[in-house]
Amino acid sequence: METITFSSSLMDFHSTLWRFHIPVPDPIANSYMEGDNRRVLVWVENSPKLHLALMKHSDYWFVLINKALVTSLSIREGQTLQVRMEKDRSTYGHEMPVELQEILHQDEAAHAYFHALTMGKQRALIYLVSKVKNSQSRLNKALAISSHLVESKGNLDFKQLNEKIKYFNNLGRPFP
Repeated sequence: METITFSSSLMDFHSTLWRFHIPVPDPIANSYMEGDNRRVLVWVENSPKLHLALMKHSDYWFVLINKALVTSLSIREGQTLQVRMEKDRSTYGHEMPVELQEILHQDEAAHAYFHALTMGKQRALIYLVSKVKNSQSRLNKALAISSHLVESKGNLDFKQLNEKIKYFNNLGRPFP
């Protein structure tokens, strides 16, 4: 599938759940559907590459974008935007952080539990690690995820995982 460029507008659902989105014309959205796989790579104006999913509103297809991106691009509701899109062929629908990949490579049980999760939960864990800029923090999160998956036998509990992340983040810090 080739890259398609089109114009669209930034829209706002004005909802507490979903806000900013970019409508995608039906023929373009339909050309990227492969069964249930709706994952696409999107560039909005001069944004970095975004791993997103096509979603259906009652009347049209769209991709969600977050407020931080809207702010960083200095775009506003109703503004016409240039959008570039292509099919996301990545394994997970998101780039796997090296730290998480290496930890899963070294821990067979964590690897098995991770790959037994749904693709959405895998992406959530990948995003949890990748959103951190500092390599040591990414490693701490990867270790916490691995530990949590093994201890819980693959039953992902984000509240427990957050506690595990706090524990791993505090490991190397001097005591007050």
